[in-house]
Amino acid sequence: MHETDGKALIEKYRKADHDIDPIFLNRWSPRSFLDKEVPEDKLFSIVEAARWAPSSMNKQPWRFILARTKEDRERFHAFIMDGNLKWCKTAPAYMLIISEKNGPTHAFDTGTAWGYLALQAAHHGLITHAMGGFHKDKAREMLQIPEDYDLHAVVAIGYQGEKLTLPEDIQEREKPSDRRALTETVIEGTFK
Repeated sequence: MHETDGKALIEKYRKADHDIDPIFLNRWSPRSFLDKEVPEDKLFSIVEAARWAPSSMNKQPWRFILARTKEDRERFHAFIMDGNLKWCKTAPAYMLIISEKNGPTHAFDTGTAWGYLALQAAHHGLITHAMGGFHKDKAREMLQIPEDYDLHAVVAIGYQGEKLTLPEDIQEREKPSDRRALTETVIEGTFK
């Protein structure tokens, strides 16, 4: 198996126990990005998909701060932590996912929108990698985000590159991850 053969990688590391759409197995979070711009129609298609996510009382608390120019990407580099920055610098676009604190479900609803975004990106042949490793206070200050918004994740968006372009210490992690068994996740009746 050649390491760039995406289908072979998925088949090696992922198998669903029940019938699901292949997009759920094919979507994963690579770290190697091509230095190739994402066309605007594809970029806005993924946020369009996120726009249609369900939310409590249709409040749609999510907001997406997009960085796709060189200047905006460099601004994001200033608050992305070094461990992530060493692999994500070639990503052609970033999106900071935030949510307005407009009710107790704002984070849950925004997570759903992120899921829609990630699946639509996979549909277009794009990769996404969400990062919690960023300096939230610095991002809030640099992007002028009001205090009534929570900052959740920075997402790198683009096309998948070759694993060998990554720093050596990251190359071994560049593969789809498996998931725990449903028997460890689904609890029927009561917790105990």
